[in-house]
Amino acid sequence: MSRICELTGKGRQVGNNVSHANNKTKRTFLPNLQNVTLLSDSLGRSVRLRVSTHGLRSVEHVGGLDNWLLKTRDDDLSLRCRRLKREVRKASTAEQAAA
Repeated sequence: MSRICELTGKGRQVGNNVSHANNKTKRTFLPNLQNVTLLSDSLGRSVRLRVSTHGLRSVEHVGGLDNWLLKTRDDDLSLRCRRLKREVRKASTAEQAAA
């Protein structure tokens, strides 16, 4: 499983370890990924995702998983999240039509 956030697309970065003698060796910076269960209001169920802590804070700031998915471009989302976004959009349009 790759170390990529399913919501934000944040992945590993490459940089250098720099010693006191200014020797440089390659290293990787990995995102802080967590397995979380997020609730979808429009679907009425929970979804397990592998999300970075930055992505989790962003979801809470926007107002929940549904709002995050509807506001985010498809290019940034994983395949699972794109399918989930399609389900959320379909459910939200069905709610609006019923109201």
